[in-house]
Amino acid sequence: MHQSVLLEEVIGALRPHSEGVYVDGTIGAGGHAAALLSASAPHGQLFGFDQDKNALEIAKRRLAEFGNRVHLLHSNFDQIQQLATQHHIPPADGILLDLGVSSMQFDRPERGFSFQADGPLDMRMDDTAGQTAADLVNHLPERDLADLIYRYGEERQSRRIAKAIVKARPIRRTAELAQVVSGAISAGKRPRKGRRQAKIHPATRTFQALRIAVNDELGALERALPQAINLLKPEGRLAVISFHSLEDRIVKQFFRQESQDCICPPEQPVCTCRHKATIRIITKRPIMPSSAEVSVNPRARSAKLRVVELIGK
Repeated sequence: MHQSVLLEEVIGALRPHSEGVYVDGTIGAGGHAAALLSASAPHGQLFGFDQDKNALEIAKRRLAEFGNRVHLLHSNFDQIQQLATQHHIPPADGILLDLGVSSMQFDRPERGFSFQADGPLDMRMDDTAGQTAADLVNHLPERDLADLIYRYGEERQSRRIAKAIVKARPIRRTAELAQVVSGAISAGKRPRKGRRQAKIHPATRTFQALRIAVNDELGALERALPQAINLLKPEGRLAVISFHSLEDRIVKQFFRQESQDCICPPEQPVCTCRHKATIRIITKRPIMPSSAEVSVNPRARSAKLRVVELIGK
């Protein structure tokens, strides 16, 4: 079973209570949702979204005990405002966005997220729509593929990798791609004395880049954050868990901007933006998992939790 990251910290940040309304934008297996429902008993309501239908089925079974307090919807969280209108979701006391891929998705080879076991090169969180990783790997021009791997994977050897991928086309399986990437990186490395070998698999950054591109993860996050703020009631809180620097940077910059009264350039002597702060930052620094949590759930090691609160009107 997928282990929910920073569970106690999320519950502490969102302060669930019996009359509250809560939104889990990435419900997954329902771990955070179950904790929110338990803490907001007996009347708290939870609206859960996920673009993965398999995850929704698992969450439905796990949350069945909470009856009509649970409302599950098949959708990406970047549609939160539209969903709120369509399904009459009231202003929320707390919203959670737990970003990235769940253990359930990583551990199923047929989903194609991981190179740990061979599977089709898919990587779609919603496996009923959109292009697959195989589509990108086999059809993007070499330069575009290199740019994608560099931008979303922060991979310094992106050009070498892209060249090797194009040469090896067609590539349809995760094991094939991992082998091609590993070979390209090994060919480009020069032994350096006194330097430790990297602990991560050579294909990790390339797989991350493809997954982010396939699911438009960063674009969805940028679209979702302002919508989530608009759905909060005064003094309601938004909590976001990110797992890599690209996500965390977007969250941090958005929170910083929306917590300031003026966003004019520093060199500008007079404010002309008329921007007013809408939120206050609760976590001055991101909350990270304890060593005890990481020892039990190693996948939690890179998680960062940031929380803001809507300024009361």
